Amino acid sequence: MKLKEFAKQLGLSPTTVSRALSGYPEVSEVTRARVVQEAVRLGYRPNVNAVRLKTGRVGAIGVVMGRAGEFHFAEFMAGMAERLITEDTDILVIPMANPESDDEMQLYRRLAQSQRVDAIIMHSPRPNDQRIALLHELGMPFLVHGRSDIDVPHPWLDIDNEGAVRRATSHLIDLGHTRIAMINGREGATYALHRDIGYRSALQSHGIEVDPQLIANGNFTDELGFRFARSFLEQPKRPTAFVAGSMMTALGIYRAARSLGLQIGSDVSVIAHDDVFPYLTADNMVPSLSATRSSMRAAGTRCADLVLQLLAGRSPTEIHELWPVELILRESTGPVRALQT
Repeated sequence: MKLKEFAKQLGLSPTTVSRALSGYPEVSEVTRARVVQEAVRLGYRPNVNAVRLKTGRVGAIGVVMGRAGEFHFAEFMAGMAERLITEDTDILVIPMANPESDDEMQLYRRLAQSQRVDAIIMHSPRPNDQRIALLHELGMPFLVHGRSDIDVPHPWLDIDNEGAVRRATSHLIDLGHTRIAMINGREGATYALHRDIGYRSALQSHGIEVDPQLIANGNFTDELGFRFARSFLEQPKRPTAFVAGSMMTALGIYRAARSLGLQIGSDVSVIAHDDVFPYLTADNMVPSLSATRSSMRAAGTRCADLVLQLLAGRSPTEIHELWPVELILRESTGPVRALQT
């Protein structure tokens, strides 16, 4: 089926259909969704070669994959794939042992020179991230998953990490906890800095002094979560509650508490951040885990959509999305008066 025939079936102009399938922002979301749905139903696919000749695009988005956070990366990529499946746009995954290094800077230069991708999605930004400055200088369309304070205009999508951790910590304080440990993400990443600000501001607003001995940073793994939690719980004056950066970290905290004969929810309270992994759910943990919640897969879907909008001509300065994070209370949190400290 050709474009004109497909457009006639929908009662729309070929231009509107073409722009809807290309993600142009001036086409309403309702119209775009209808066009995509009918394209799937009728089996219509634009001529890829014709589209690429017309637009000058190669039909690929680049994403750098580091060794840490593979579970988060897999969910993000699944969300991207869900959005791009009808767009004749591929995902170029570039494995890298040391992301955020000179190697990654060189990679971006090569990608811009070779024109292997139309755009790049950048992860785990830092406050003064020179990757953003480089991509801007190269003229390469890009989107940042996260935020940076660098004085370079850039499009971004992020969750409210500061507000999420402030709310989680405040809830634990409301339950009577004052010895609250936090196991955060990698030191220096903007999201980890924002979470640290939320944690400290919650404590300080309640007149509780921040104890550096109850703060740890590292990759989100069960093993690191166990090691950090075990060291905190073996302190003479142990914490009665934890704020964990991820579900994997929470698994380690659960394991550490049990290794010392402590019960989650009665001896130790835990709140973690849940990126909504289908294979690790807060409801199915024993006891069920209280968590701040924001879907990594949904973020991947939206980031892919925003990149398509950038490629269709939307201004990068218009794309600044901050997603709120919900707090869901379950069995892993309880009042401090019930704990044996």
